[in-house]
Amino acid sequence: MPTRRDFLVTAAAAAATTSFLPAAAGPLPTNDPAAEGHFRPLHRFGLGGVAIGTGFAPLTAEQSDEVMRAAWAAGVRYFDTSPWYGLGLSERRMGHFLAEQQRDDYVISTKIGRLLKPTDKVPQVMWKAPSPFTFEYDYTADGTRRSIEDSLQRLGLSRIDIVFIHDLSPDHFGDKWTEQFEIAAKGAIPALTKLRDEGVIKGWGFGVNNIEPCLRALEVGDPDLFLLATQYSIVEHAAPLQELFPKCEQRGVSIVVGAPLNSGFLGGRERYNYRPEVPAAMREKANRISQIAAEDGTDLRTAALQFCNAPKVVSAVIPGASSGQQVIENALSMAVRLPEAFWKTLQQQQLIDPAAPLPS
Repeated sequence: MPTRRDFLVTAAAAAATTSFLPAAAGPLPTNDPAAEGHFRPLHRFGLGGVAIGTGFAPLTAEQSDEVMRAAWAAGVRYFDTSPWYGLGLSERRMGHFLAEQQRDDYVISTKIGRLLKPTDKVPQVMWKAPSPFTFEYDYTADGTRRSIEDSLQRLGLSRIDIVFIHDLSPDHFGDKWTEQFEIAAKGAIPALTKLRDEGVIKGWGFGVNNIEPCLRALEVGDPDLFLLATQYSIVEHAAPLQELFPKCEQRGVSIVVGAPLNSGFLGGRERYNYRPEVPAAMREKANRISQIAAEDGTDLRTAALQFCNAPKVVSAVIPGASSGQQVIENALSMAVRLPEAFWKTLQQQQLIDPAAPLPS
């Protein structure tokens, strides 16, 4: 059985020019286009836009374009971005590349919840080289429509497929997140539902780093999918698996797994969930999984991405990338098959939840 390592060697020359074709390793996974229920992106493997928005390093426009070209060449057709990423920078850079593609050939999602305003004093934010904007939170109906209009301008597109209500969660608002949720329940949620019903967008949901807002959204609205970042990974996944996934399956709501590599940690970066500190327990678990993976001729990145793609409730996995090489490595990880014995070993050693779906 060919391994990801074999394909990396084969693709090395192509990686240099970002012209790799995934058919050399096998097709990237897709969803059933005839499946009933809420909207799902056709392609189960996408590209997240945090790195393009200078989330981890001050990427140039040329470097960002390399990432986009590599993703397109590798077969990626689902792209996720946000006004928050680089304070508009990620949207502009993605839109610049996608403007040259046929609009019906890809799916794009962006987010609402922050309105940008030009400023000479850029606030202290996580972005390494953001655009000259400040922001304010706004989950009202008017703010939602304004945000979508602004995003369309930055993207240079005539329509957006999916809109996520962004960062309305305890990690951003603490105990006051429920107050913001009530604003969204009267504003953003009905506004997005109306836009979907009118055919302006295909689907909406929440894009968050906690499961609580998703559970609440299922109670008060009719979302199509959730972008759940940092919550479902090979080293940490119990809460969504036990509490959120079953309720989503009952409603026909799917999950887009964001930050499947825990914002780069499982791909070899010294950070975890957007922070420089790596929890000791997560480091130990990752090391053990990596050792078992090496014995089976693969690596931690491949195991991590394929693990996230396994549940039926997952409609897409969207790792980010700051280089064309990273894009190709991620795509290759999704295009090979790992032996069943590998996954069984992880279960037997209690490194993954025994109830977690395994890749087939």
